[in-house]
Amino acid sequence: MTHLKPASFLLLILITASFGQQNTAKVNLTIIRDTGGKPVKNAEVVLHLLDRSGKQKQEGLELKTHDDGKAEANGIPYGKVRIQVIAHGFQTFGDDYDVNQPDLQITIKLQKPKDQFSIYK
Repeated sequence: MTHLKPASFLLLILITASFGQQNTAKVNLTIIRDTGGKPVKNAEVVLHLLDRSGKQKQEGLELKTHDDGKAEANGIPYGKVRIQVIAHGFQTFGDDYDVNQPDLQITIKLQKPKDQFSIYK
């Protein structure tokens, strides 16, 4: 039988407790057009977990929207998450969200690209 020193045992309890208290959420995303509100299908959605200083922790989770403009991610830990959306014919979207409830609903409205300014027009 293995014997743990008191400090090792305390560390084991703290690690176990911190994993047991890790809250996760289901994030439901709906991507629609800014004008008209129609769903945007096949939009690429990337979720990046952020640390306390706002830096990305690791590689992101990549999703695609269905025909109804919806995508979902399960097991997202509570905290800050950066969501980026890329869809053909729309401006790239990016914003940070606070995941703080077990079932988070997020609707993102994508805009058409703006005309570029040129002195040659």
